[in-house]
Amino acid sequence: MAVIYETACTLNGFLATEDDSLDWLFAIPGEQPDLKPFMEAATAIVMGSTTYEWVLRTEDLLAHPEKWPEYLGRQPLFVFSSRDLPVPEGADVRVVDGDVGRHLPEIRAAAGDGDVWLMGGGGLAARFLDAGALDRICLTVAPVTLVTGKPLFAGDARWDRLRLCSAEKVGEWARLVYDVRPTSA
Repeated sequence: MAVIYETACTLNGFLATEDDSLDWLFAIPGEQPDLKPFMEAATAIVMGSTTYEWVLRTEDLLAHPEKWPEYLGRQPLFVFSSRDLPVPEGADVRVVDGDVGRHLPEIRAAAGDGDVWLMGGGGLAARFLDAGALDRICLTVAPVTLVTGKPLFAGDARWDRLRLCSAEKVGEWARLVYDVRPTSA
């Protein structure tokens, strides 16, 4: 079981625009990276409230909960938020608050032998790294730059913690995979 931060970002390291738009991501023509095998291996998903609310709003999942499995599968979803959030009928959404380490046993138990997909955002990914709970970072880098936006990672991840496992070209995209090394004791 691994916790994997799997995400797409711009060439200059943004996940979304300042107003949380991903229009730039879906406008890129041609061959797209195939994330289906990864998505099928992930048996639990973790995301922050901004990402969760974007998915709900963009896909109108509160009004159409039957669409939930198409977008996020049937695995449990853990949403880190300090607020109460709406949950589509029938979806296994668990809203948690506070320290990442406090919730890791429940997240790992829900994932079983599968992987945990840390979907976003950059602040939550940094919290998982700080808790020693991030095992891999998989980036699909788009041929796009933004003047400002939401950062890919809102913390320090120095070279001595990251080991490049693979780099490949997929159409106009670059796919980079890094293993995260534990901190030295």
